[in-house]
Order: sequence, then structure tokens, then C-alpha cells
Amino acid sequence: MDVDLIHSFVTVFLFAAFLGIVWWAYLPARRRSLELQAMSILEEDDA
Repeated sequence: MDVDLIHSFVTVFLFAAFLGIVWWAYLPARRRSLELQAMSILEEDDA
């Protein structure tokens, strides 16, 4: 195997992993959880 071929495989694998993470993060089932986490930053903590 040539080094360039190995680099190409690694690049394709990492791009597929990135797309998988993005797909998982934006699943409709996770929307409510992500919205609650985003709004919790804006809430004041009176501690």
C-alpha cells in the first residue's frame, strides 16, 4: 500500500465519522434535550 492511499482512507474515514456525529447530534429525538441545555446557560443561578 502506498502512503497516499492510506492517507486517503484515513481522510474518508474521518469525514464519515464527522458526518455520523453531526447526524447523531441533529436527530429530532435529541432536539428537546439540546434546547434545554442551550437555555440553561441563559438562566441565572442565585447561588
